[in-house]
Amino acid sequence: MERSKCMEMEEEMKNMIKVWVSVLISLSYCYFISSKLPKGMFRFLSLSPVLYQFSMLPLQFTTVLPTGVTALFITWLTNSKLLLFAFHLGPLPSNSNSLLRFISFASLPIRQTLKSKSNSKLTSHPIFLPIKTFLFVLFLLPIKQKLHPALVLSGYCAIVYLLVDIVMGLCNILVDATFSVELQLPSDDPYLSTSLRDFWGRRWNLIVTHTLRHTVYNPVRSLLRNTVLGPPWASVFGVMASFLVSGLMHELLFYYVTRVSPTWEVTSFFLLHGVCVVAEFGAVKWLGHKCRLHWAVSGPITVGFVITTAAWLFFPPLMRTGTGERSIKEFNDVVECVMGIFY
Repeated sequence: MERSKCMEMEEEMKNMIKVWVSVLISLSYCYFISSKLPKGMFRFLSLSPVLYQFSMLPLQFTTVLPTGVTALFITWLTNSKLLLFAFHLGPLPSNSNSLLRFISFASLPIRQTLKSKSNSKLTSHPIFLPIKTFLFVLFLLPIKQKLHPALVLSGYCAIVYLLVDIVMGLCNILVDATFSVELQLPSDDPYLSTSLRDFWGRRWNLIVTHTLRHTVYNPVRSLLRNTVLGPPWASVFGVMASFLVSGLMHELLFYYVTRVSPTWEVTSFFLLHGVCVVAEFGAVKWLGHKCRLHWAVSGPITVGFVITTAAWLFFPPLMRTGTGERSIKEFNDVVECVMGIFY
């Protein structure tokens, strides 16, 4: 049985090598061929086969983590960067002199910032990565036990946060060591959020937030601001469009992982939060900043609302299909196989 697990892991490693070789070849094509074409529709057409290929790559895997990571990194973020690149926008310069730099910034969830290293937050220090990894394992172990559903769901929230920070933090460390550039933090202590705007706009999964801002929010706002709606409503539609696209992309990610048709609960989760963000902004504008709750009150309310709505709409599609349990089993299988090599 243990031998069978290790063989499955070896097969998945082969799939991973094939997928990332394909990514390297495709991005090399973008660098050497597409970047030389005029920006606009002509460059977009040259990129369209790559966009399609990157949308199919997660289907090459059978295990949860490689599927989810590839779907997030390549299908969502890299495709979004290439869409911006087609019109000479975003973080991918068409005149870059380094193929390695182009591939790194295209395929990894990273973004260069203008801050100096001396101004970096303490939580960006590499020493915090092992601590977060330890906490990740600490939260992972009790999930296997029979616990109250509320504790299980809270554990899943912590696991998702830590996993995103660990994976993206590793990418940051790798690129920083290679190019010596200052990169944006994956997240900024989302458990300290004092409002939903603070959570979604400034603290949680900042790379995805930046991507949505430039691929959805800014274009929608620019398109509508000079219409009869005016700038305020253009911003509202931009926010709602961003949450809608985020919900649809999460439905796609969940499909890759579960291979089950979407139930649209995840989209509902993001649309609900979009409505709440807009309502929160309207309330602050109407009542003024003086009427805002103290952070000691608004913080727990915000985090509690995120966790409660995630338990209601975000996690059930994964739990019904047993994806959570399957990912934990796969994690344990990897540990057993690695331990078997040395013992």
